[in-house]
Amino acid sequence: MMERKKVLVTGAAGYIGAHTVVELFNSGYEPVMIDNFSKSDKTLLSGIRAITGKDFKFYEGDCNDNIFLENVLSQERELSCILHFAAFKSVGESVAQPLMYYKNNVGSLITLLEVMKKFNQNKLIFSSSCTVYGQPDSIPVNESAPFKRAESPYGATKQMCERILEDVVGNGFKIISLRYFNPIGAHPSAQLGELPVGAPNNLVPYITQTAAKVRNKLTVFGNDYNTPDGSCIRDFIHVVDLAVAHVRAMEFLDRAQSPTLLETFNLGTGVGVSVLELVNEFKKVTNVEVPFTIGPRRPGDVEKVYGDPTKANKLLDWKTKYSIQDSLLHAWQWEKKIRGI
Repeated sequence: MMERKKVLVTGAAGYIGAHTVVELFNSGYEPVMIDNFSKSDKTLLSGIRAITGKDFKFYEGDCNDNIFLENVLSQERELSCILHFAAFKSVGESVAQPLMYYKNNVGSLITLLEVMKKFNQNKLIFSSSCTVYGQPDSIPVNESAPFKRAESPYGATKQMCERILEDVVGNGFKIISLRYFNPIGAHPSAQLGELPVGAPNNLVPYITQTAAKVRNKLTVFGNDYNTPDGSCIRDFIHVVDLAVAHVRAMEFLDRAQSPTLLETFNLGTGVGVSVLELVNEFKKVTNVEVPFTIGPRRPGDVEKVYGDPTKANKLLDWKTKYSIQDSLLHAWQWEKKIRGI
C-alpha cells in the first residue's frame, strides 16, 4: 500500500478547512492540521473523526507566530503541500475592526511564507475570495478581470495577499490562489457544517438558525439594489464541491513541470442567485418558514457577483456536483443535528 502524502492544513477546525481535511483523506492524503480556535472550536474536529474514523495530527497555535510555525515545519519535514485557510472572514466585522483583519490575514500569510522559505517548502494553495474583484464591470466575472477597489477591509486583505503571492512567486514558490464565491451547505452525513461563533455573519446559517427558532427573524440587507428583486445576487457553492477543488488544485501543482508557478481559479457555480430567492428556496426544500424583514444596506456588500468557473472546469477537471437545493437541505440537516431537533 502506498504511503499517503502529508498535507498541512491551516485553519483546519474551520468550516472550509474541516471539509477539505475530509476530502484530502478520501483522496488518499494524510492531513496535518493547525488551528488556534480563535474563530472555531473543537466541534468540527469531532465531525472529521466521525466521517473518517481517524484522528489526524493536530497542532494548536497561531499562524502569525513564526516560532510556532517553525516548530510545526521542523517536525513535519515531508509535506507535499500547504493549504492556507487560516484567516478572519466576516465582511461586517472587517468594517468594524479593520486593523485586526489586516494584522491577522496579511500578517499570517507573510509569516507562513517566511517559514516555508526557511524549510524549503514551496507548494501553497491559498484561500482567496471573489471579494478581490470588488464590484466587477461585467458578470460572470473571470480570472482576468481587474481588481476594483475592495468594498471591505476583508476584501482588501485578500487583494493584498494575492499581490504578495505575485511578488514572492519568483523566489521558487508554486502557488495556486482559489477565489471562492459563497460557500454554503454542509457535509451530506450531517457530521460537519458551518458553526458560527455568536451571531452568524453568513446568510445560510442565519436562515437555518431562524428556521430552528434560535433567531427571531432574518434581516435581508437591502431590497433596493439594481437586481430583479432588489436583493444582492451571489454565487452559492456547496462546501464539499469547494473542498474537492482544493484536492484538484494540489494535483495540478504536482503535475506542473515549471519550477515556479502562480495560478488563480474561480470556484463558483457560474449561476447568480439572489438573497430573497435563496430564502424562498429554503422554504420550498424544507417546508419550514423563515420569518424575515428588510433592513438597510450593509456596509461592504457588493451588489451582484457570480463567477465564470470555466478555467477551473478545464484545467482542474473540476465541476460542481451539488445543487442549491442540496446545499440548503444539507445545511438544514446539520442545523437540526446540532440543535437536537
